[in-house]
Amino acid sequence: MSTKTQPLTGQAPAASLTNEEILRYSRHLIMPEVGMEGQLKLKAAKVLLIGTGGLGAPLGLYLAAAGVGHIGLVDFDVVDFTNLQRQITFGTSDVGKPKTAAAKTRLSNLNPDIEIVTYETKLTSENALELFKDYDIVVDGTDNFPTRYLVNDACVLLGKPNVYGSIFRFEGQVTVFGMPDGPCYRCLYPEPPPPGLVPSCAEGGVLGVLPGIIGSLQAMETIKLILGKGDSLEGRLLLFDALAMKFRELKLRKNADCPMCGSKRTIHQLIDYNEFCGIRGEEEAESNLQVPEITPRELKQRLENGDDLYILDVREPHEYQICNLNGHLIPLGELPRRVHELDSSHEIVAHCRSGKRSAEAVDFLRKAGFRKIHNLRGGILAWSTEVDSSVPRY
Repeated sequence: MSTKTQPLTGQAPAASLTNEEILRYSRHLIMPEVGMEGQLKLKAAKVLLIGTGGLGAPLGLYLAAAGVGHIGLVDFDVVDFTNLQRQITFGTSDVGKPKTAAAKTRLSNLNPDIEIVTYETKLTSENALELFKDYDIVVDGTDNFPTRYLVNDACVLLGKPNVYGSIFRFEGQVTVFGMPDGPCYRCLYPEPPPPGLVPSCAEGGVLGVLPGIIGSLQAMETIKLILGKGDSLEGRLLLFDALAMKFRELKLRKNADCPMCGSKRTIHQLIDYNEFCGIRGEEEAESNLQVPEITPRELKQRLENGDDLYILDVREPHEYQICNLNGHLIPLGELPRRVHELDSSHEIVAHCRSGKRSAEAVDFLRKAGFRKIHNLRGGILAWSTEVDSSVPRY
């Protein structure tokens, strides 16, 4: 059964709307489900957005346009060209600017009657409770597991609703965590996945329109919470498959043994979420992966000298189509069964996009008996930066 959305408590109503605001929000005001009372609730509401990127872009735009009176933006990143394919708050002229500053400019232009506060900082266990305490709702637009657990735990400790969304390639999901009788993120995911198992959007990609769909659904849930109207996604996980153009729903139940929101809570304060998710261990493992390397400039010089080198590209075929160094393509996942295609007596230089996957390839091949092998430091991105700028970056 759907959960009826309960109006926010402790929210002081805004006094009135100006004539200009009445005109701006007129399409809301003529709806009996919103009306003057609902619009004043929107004006009085305080919503904190964690992240201003893919999900944060439609969230910020629609909440600002709807008249949410106080919007906080938390982000510490700068706008990059690769963001523009999906982060519609930003334009080409914003590249290089802090995302919070660029987003504030755009949202203030969309609706100058609202207050926008920016926090150009990384969300941490040290600052989360202080950042969250003055807001009615927290909306999670992040893309990594440590921050999702951090947002969840801080919301539960403070009794704040957490409007959650996530995206990957062609799929997304939305729900509302942290309601008094509802589940939290830990009820759905008691343990984080092993480090590296779930690729990020930078590694796996995301269809540009997908965050617009999922972020808009999060904005809708946020507005419903403010108005106290409709059926909340509390206790329901909405799944969206863009390729099939299908929505489906999973029931979520509050876990009585949940260490965060269960009856016998064992977590009473924020923890080290990188450590909890194994990120530090993963980073240390990567740093301890010592393999022979060659720099892009060294490789260029050796190729110009006519040295007979075998360039091994361990990326995926679709990456090879974007740009390549005329190397031999054997994706990392296929390397164990195709290792016979390589000649251990030949000098090999392995590369990928950034050097991480190719380091794993070099480590694997060295254990298989290959000795004359190097990893291209920084991958094809470094080659583009240091040697040949005509090679596209992606």
